[in-house]
Amino acid sequence: QVQLVESGGGLVQPGGSLRLSCAASGTFFRFYAMGWYRQAPGKERELVAHITSDGSRTNYVDSVKGRFTISRDNAKNTVYLQMNSLKPEDTAVYYCNGNLGSLNIWGQGTLVTVSS
Repeated sequence: QVQLVESGGGLVQPGGSLRLSCAASGTFFRFYAMGWYRQAPGKERELVAHITSDGSRTNYVDSVKGRFTISRDNAKNTVYLQMNSLKPEDTAVYYCNGNLGSLNIWGQGTLVTVSS
């Protein structure tokens, strides 16, 4: 079974950029659709970006369109979230998710703080 480990979070000033990575163990990563979710304090977890197993299609929540880009490298078993023009409201714990049929796998999360 695939296990997920996120990295790349941290403190960044408004307008700055970060790239999150999610490294997957296991041999079936390439079959999983992948997503990045986030959960801000006091709010529900929301889907930020999604990518199909072959990387051919992506979707984004409206609030990040044009600023965030999800991508994957199946040869490296890794999915990325490039975040540009960051805003204070992007502050949250970001979680990587993998979905394959009834299987739904989560990473431990990485904190992104956007503040001056």
